[in-house]
Amino acid sequence: MSMRPRPEPVQVVKARRDAALAWLSGGIPYVRFLGIQFDRRGDELTAILPYADKLIGNPAIPALHGGVTSAFLEVTAIVSLAWTSLWEEFETGRIDPQELLDGRGLPSLPRTIDFTVDFLRSGLPRDAYARARILRTGRRYASVLVEAWQDNREKPFALGSVHLLMPQPAGS
Repeated sequence: MSMRPRPEPVQVVKARRDAALAWLSGGIPYVRFLGIQFDRRGDELTAILPYADKLIGNPAIPALHGGVTSAFLEVTAIVSLAWTSLWEEFETGRIDPQELLDGRGLPSLPRTIDFTVDFLRSGLPRDAYARARILRTGRRYASVLVEAWQDNREKPFALGSVHLLMPQPAGS
C-alpha cells in the first residue's frame, strides 16, 4: 500500500500564495502609487482601488481620472493573467517564497499589446473593484476582459479588453 505524501500545512501554502501575489503586484511602481491591492480567494483575484483624493480627475463632478481607471483595468488584467499562468508553480511549491520576495523566482510579467477601455459611467469618489476573465491564453499571446465596478457588481463603470504578449522562458 502506497502512502500519499502528507499535505503541507495551510500556513505554508498561504504564505507561498501571498508572497507570489505580493511579488506580482508589488513589482509595479504605478500600482504602489495608485494603492491597488488584490484580495485572493483560492485562485480567484479581485483588484481593489481604495479611494484617495489624488485619483480624482474632474473635481467638479467629482469623477475618477480616466487614466487611473484605465491603469486599474490594465493592472488587473496583467496581474490576473500572471497569477493564473503561474498557479501550478505556486501550488506545487516549485517557487520558493523567499526567492519571490527577493525578486528572483518568477519570469517577467505579460506585456500589453493592445488595450481598449469602455467608460460606461463616471467612477465615483469611492473604492473600486475589478475582476479579469481570461478568454484565451497561449504560449505567446493572451486575451483578457476586465470589469470594474463600485457599489454594485451588476453595474460596472468601465470595461477593458486587453491583448497581452506572454513572457518567454529564458533561453527561448
